[in-house]
Amino acid sequence: MFNRFLENIKEKKLLNTGGKVLLAVSGGIDSMVMLYLFEKSGFDYGIVHCNFQLRGDESDRDEEFVRTQVLIHGVPAYFKRFDTEEYAQINGISIEMAARELRYEYFEKIRIENGYNFIATAHHSDDLIETFFLNLTRKTGIKGLTGIKDKSGKIIRPMLFASRADIEKYASEQYLEFREDSTNSEVVYQRNFLRHKILPLFSTLNPSFKKNLLASIENLKDAEAVYSGFFETEKQKVIEKATDSQIINIEKLKQSPHPRLLLFEILSDLNFNSNVVEEVFQSLNTESGKQFYSKTHRLVKDREKLFITEFTRQEDRIFYLEANDVELFEPVDITIEKLPAKDFKIRKEPNIACLDLDKLEFPLLVRKWQEGDYFQPLGMTGYKKLSDFFIDEKVPVHKKENTWLLCSGEKIVWVMGMRIDNRFKINPKTNRVLKIEIKKLT
Repeated sequence: MFNRFLENIKEKKLLNTGGKVLLAVSGGIDSMVMLYLFEKSGFDYGIVHCNFQLRGDESDRDEEFVRTQVLIHGVPAYFKRFDTEEYAQINGISIEMAARELRYEYFEKIRIENGYNFIATAHHSDDLIETFFLNLTRKTGIKGLTGIKDKSGKIIRPMLFASRADIEKYASEQYLEFREDSTNSEVVYQRNFLRHKILPLFSTLNPSFKKNLLASIENLKDAEAVYSGFFETEKQKVIEKATDSQIINIEKLKQSPHPRLLLFEILSDLNFNSNVVEEVFQSLNTESGKQFYSKTHRLVKDREKLFITEFTRQEDRIFYLEANDVELFEPVDITIEKLPAKDFKIRKEPNIACLDLDKLEFPLLVRKWQEGDYFQPLGMTGYKKLSDFFIDEKVPVHKKENTWLLCSGEKIVWVMGMRIDNRFKINPKTNRVLKIEIKKLT
């Protein structure tokens, strides 16, 4: 294992002699084996540990264990506790995503402040396989299918050469101490569900499944290098740089051998999901003025060009409601229910929207209203500009400035806290109802 570890670092050019590396150590078997290998190799390293406070006393005991290891190894160490659940609620994301964002932001802060060249995580080849399948279920391109990289920016993963079984065997041979995470045996989280329920079935089908898949991923990485090189050249042909935006020339985009893929490669880097990218592509031959959103950018289609700008204010941010979400905490505190239409009684309070679920396209967007927005107020057959609606309803300025919209694609579904759109109302033909209730405006 040790020789393979050194050979892998050299072959993948992960760390130069004299390099300083920050090891992400949770106390689990993977990171403890990585710590042991770095100690044995003589590299200059420090330890960083995050306590996400998700498992009560167990999380605290993990932290204490790592603090003990720091004393044994006598190296610099950095510890941080996070209120991960609160962060997830405030940002409307999963616990897994919250923990990921928190730890990598903290790792990078420590790296910069203390002069480390790289951050090392203990991901292994089984993690690579799990990531492949997770990305596959979420709809991805060739980049997603190559999974975890050996080196991504300042992150290195020197254990990808080893399997979980290799790591367990080595830890046993070296009598290494480590902490067991009780959640590893649960199937609540997506990775654990794959790990314990799905992947064993593939290994039953073919005992060489993991070996073959890892070889296939290596082939995909080679293909990705060719693919990325081609599209980097194509991007230069269609993108015009401006001071505060990116501009895509529509005619030059259409002339590309693969315009749909080229558009995906440009927009996915700006956090536009694949469904939105497809909508943008379909709009290329339609009227100008359409707007599309990612979590960080707005795209406006003009007759000849696509204008992309980054959000700079809180008011410009876009929030998403996925089909399976049951609540959103920011910017509007809401609960969501899916109910059968039979015997459903419509609630008429302004803070509740009762909508025909089958008329909605997910993900739904929550965004601030803008000049030029229009909708079909409940009970009307014609359309009305939101600015005129606010005047008619005598909406005070402070309330108007804090008005959020629930949208399905480009259509406004609900002026939140005021009026739903007539096109999404419940009628005798409705089969399923989406009920959304505002708890608190933030």
